[in-house]
Amino acid sequence: MTMILAAVGGLPSSFVLVYVVGFIAAVTIGSIAWYNSKRPAGWEGKDKPDFIPSVKTDDDTSEDN
Repeated sequence: MTMILAAVGGLPSSFVLVYVVGFIAAVTIGSIAWYNSKRPAGWEGKDKPDFIPSVKTDDDTSEDN
């Protein structure tokens, strides 16, 4: 544990905070995109979790016209 604190002690906290927030944002956005993409083989019949929002694509809007 002291090695981790010694390594982080040399970096500004704002620098570390930007990387932590960026990583969390990337994982969240990537998860939403993956759940809303076309399902790979074997996943076609699976439902997406309720907490994942639906994202409209250009294909969805062209069907309305």
